[in-house]
Amino acid sequence: MTEPLIELKGVSKSFGNNKVLDNVDLTIYRGEALGIIGPSGTGKSTILRVIAGLIALDSGDVFIKGVHREGLIEDGTDPVGIGMVFQQAALFDSLTVEENVGFSLYQYSKLRRSRIRELVNEKLEMVGLSQIGDRYPAELSGGMRKRVSFARAIMSNPDNPKDTPEVLLYDEPTAGLDPIASTVIEDLIRQLQCIQGVCSTYAIVTHQQSTIRRTADRLVFLYQGKVQWQGSVSEIDTTDNPLIRQFISGSISGPIHVAG
Repeated sequence: MTEPLIELKGVSKSFGNNKVLDNVDLTIYRGEALGIIGPSGTGKSTILRVIAGLIALDSGDVFIKGVHREGLIEDGTDPVGIGMVFQQAALFDSLTVEENVGFSLYQYSKLRRSRIRELVNEKLEMVGLSQIGDRYPAELSGGMRKRVSFARAIMSNPDNPKDTPEVLLYDEPTAGLDPIASTVIEDLIRQLQCIQGVCSTYAIVTHQQSTIRRTADRLVFLYQGKVQWQGSVSEIDTTDNPLIRQFISGSISGPIHVAG
């Protein structure tokens, strides 16, 4: 992992009087699976939105493949495509699965509807959901809705190859799922990483132990707006860092403040 794909340098972000990110440096390397962990409210989801170009910084810089990003994603074009899977799937209830997955192409491309349907079916097959394009989100289980959101995140326009997501950002993809459904999602995340030209690099925010251990190779621990620790997944069981020890054990005693 010698080529930085995404770099955050001195990034800070506040919401009102709450400083969520405080001079954060973060690097994501091409082909890696980065887990971003830490207590609730410590800026993990905010970091994903910064990487995706969805929120403005108070200070700091974001580099994508060495190119400095100016403004938000809507203000320009990144050198690589970045897709995001939101925690609650964020599907449009009034649209079918097909319309949800193909939304960006229906809205912004010049592709024929028949071609978009082909692409939608291709992506649904990738996530193990063939033949459900005519269903609505309310007709799906929580795990199925998550997989539909994966299909939408990896959708791309073949007329614009640069839009193909090389990086995927997962925000709590297994939250609210039972252990079996979580395993299905964890396996899918790894499978998608292996598909040529789809999403060989990803960052995942999660609290769940199984998801941390099964989907991440390297970990970054956030607390009080700062990166407090970095290491491999195997190191979380051997490190003496008191923050990691408390977080992994779930103990209420330790340096992490437990909100009442």
